[in-house]
Amino acid sequence: MSSVTEAEQPWKNALYTYVNQYNQNRIDYSSGLKEQIVTDLDYLMERGERQSRLAAWFEERGVLPLKSETRAKLQRVVHETEDSVTVDVRLHSLFYYDKRGVTHREDTIQLERLTLVRDGDSWLIVGIERLSDERHPAWNLEAKTEASGGEPLPSIPLLNNRVYAGGSHPRSGRYDREAAAAYADRWWDSGNPEFAVFDVNCTNYVSQCLFAGKAPIHYTGKRETGWWYKGYINKREWWSYSWAVSNSLAIYLGTSASGLRGELVERPEQLMLGDVILYDWNGDGAYQHSTIVTAFDAEGMPLVNAHTVSSRHRYWDYRDSYAWNDRTQYRFYHIPDEF
Repeated sequence: MSSVTEAEQPWKNALYTYVNQYNQNRIDYSSGLKEQIVTDLDYLMERGERQSRLAAWFEERGVLPLKSETRAKLQRVVHETEDSVTVDVRLHSLFYYDKRGVTHREDTIQLERLTLVRDGDSWLIVGIERLSDERHPAWNLEAKTEASGGEPLPSIPLLNNRVYAGGSHPRSGRYDREAAAAYADRWWDSGNPEFAVFDVNCTNYVSQCLFAGKAPIHYTGKRETGWWYKGYINKREWWSYSWAVSNSLAIYLGTSASGLRGELVERPEQLMLGDVILYDWNGDGAYQHSTIVTAFDAEGMPLVNAHTVSSRHRYWDYRDSYAWNDRTQYRFYHIPDEF
């Protein structure tokens, strides 16, 4: 945490206090109020609601929080004057908890933009913006994308017969669940440099994990069909919607009759390593977040990895997310053993 504890600028003392409160709030909300340094009322209201929800959630799951460690890194100073500063901070939280006598560790990385202002001899945090947030809107298949620079991408054939002969990439006929989970753990907190990283990267990451498990590419050359990724061509990113968009992956897994496909199951405990969970935050039928099962807790419930808010071995239902609400719906996809 050295990058935020050095008091070269007086506002760093306020930042240091905030990081300590952020860490302690993971297991004991009341301690965070001993020194009120945040004046962003929207943030405080939202944090209070979430903390109350977490207390009930831990009790329901039979979880005993043990400790939390937060590794903070000052990413950049966005703006600075004598009386105000805006900074981007990376907060890596390591949360340890006990369930049925077994100690579990969960990792999450949150990116935040903090605005601080001078208040006499002190500094206050007047604005907190989460730069990584699972509450992104569902992508429409016809929507413009950031990869195209704001222009709609045409669905035209891309020829690469050597690699995509017959419309699919030659792969093993069996899903390698361990390889998919190992890839997920390898790249949970960063992007594989061989692939593009999107602002909303959760489904791109899950697709890479499935591919690492030897899921066969289904190349059609049309963005709205198949499941494929080709990288940059003529300074544009070429991939199917199902590769990078949660709702499109949900549709693809549910309708594909061969190759990569998903069997819809009713309960999370029916899932296996390397299976996929999709999240519809608003309960309106549009899925906005994707995760992959990488472990199980002491009760046999799935723990998942994800990007956007980078997460490792996080409890599957995401009730700790600011995106979650009582309308949230899930879709559980079991990936068959044979493609």
